[in-house]
Amino acid sequence: MNLSPKTLNKQGFTLIELLVVIAIIAVLASLVLAAAGSVQKKGARSRAEAEIKAVEAALESYKSDNGDYPSNSITGSANLVSALMPTNGGKIYFEFKTKYTNSGGWVDPFGYNYNYIYTNGSSNNGTNNFDLWSSAGGGASNTWIKNW
Repeated sequence: MNLSPKTLNKQGFTLIELLVVIAIIAVLASLVLAAAGSVQKKGARSRAEAEIKAVEAALESYKSDNGDYPSNSITGSANLVSALMPTNGGKIYFEFKTKYTNSGGWVDPFGYNYNYIYTNGSSNNGTNNFDLWSSAGGGASNTWIKNW
């Protein structure tokens, strides 16, 4: 059997062809990862908006039972958690999951604490007597998620 260069079948891919395919896969993967990050941010924002609305309803229920909203004697939202979910056997107005709370209070989907301030009827506060907001990942105030 005589195998001369003319009779060999050339099978396989060249190095250039392999590099082109790898480059195309890398570009597609980067597009998918960028889209996934955007979807995660939108999901976190939606969850924060829903949580703020749910806690607003819990605060209204708290006010109807107690005559006023919880005070903000503790900065952040720690007093909000203890007021709406007391550990001493009182009425639970909102059940915060343990993984969404820390010593500073209630944690938003971005990993920061929600903020709560009882404004005690401040005239520039609109219809609510409290402000409840998330900084939405520490961005500028125009990107905050808030109840006002």
